[in-house]
Amino acid sequence: MKVFYSRVSSTDGSQNPERQLQNLEGFDYVFIDQCSGTIPLYERPKGSQIKKLIDQGNLTHLECHDFTRLGRSTLDCLSVYKDLTERSIKVVSRNPYIRNLDDNGRPDSFSECLLSLVVVLGTYERNLILERQREGINLRKEKKLYPGRQIGTIETPEKFISKPKNKKILSYLNKGYSYNDISSIIPCSKSTIVRVKKLSQMVKESSNNV
Repeated sequence: MKVFYSRVSSTDGSQNPERQLQNLEGFDYVFIDQCSGTIPLYERPKGSQIKKLIDQGNLTHLECHDFTRLGRSTLDCLSVYKDLTERSIKVVSRNPYIRNLDDNGRPDSFSECLLSLVVVLGTYERNLILERQREGINLRKEKKLYPGRQIGTIETPEKFISKPKNKKILSYLNKGYSYNDISSIIPCSKSTIVRVKKLSQMVKESSNNV
């Protein structure tokens, strides 16, 4: 089966997927997700239907407007790309044009080269963002504009774990993601991930002792 997949971030109608939905003749299904890109592909409403077709052995071709529709980060996209390639399922991105397999079912050499470039640029862009964040924080500290935690305040483990970003980190930890994977998916330091893991264990042990 041939499937075309589209995703837009907004659920309130402010983002229209129409520009992604062109030339759809010959597709058995057209799936449209309206959700955050932070949600892994197979955990999205329509993405889970794609996973079902894969598990049933019915998916032969997955196409999307651009590579980023398959995940939030380059790492997520590569994971899906690699998994489907190993299953001999053709993956096509229209913009830029990338395909994992050629018309004869062999790895497409040009697309492999282009994909490598996309990965390098994606990694560079993420590192650049993190570096700018660090520079901004340091600058604000020098000007005494970065308050940090107020003196005398106490942040409990429960409060720390309940923060949205830390809840996402914990969710990926529970799914078995490595520290490197999580720091790529969610802009955060490895020390933050370690702290989330440590405090979540403390909270869990505390609740078990009650």
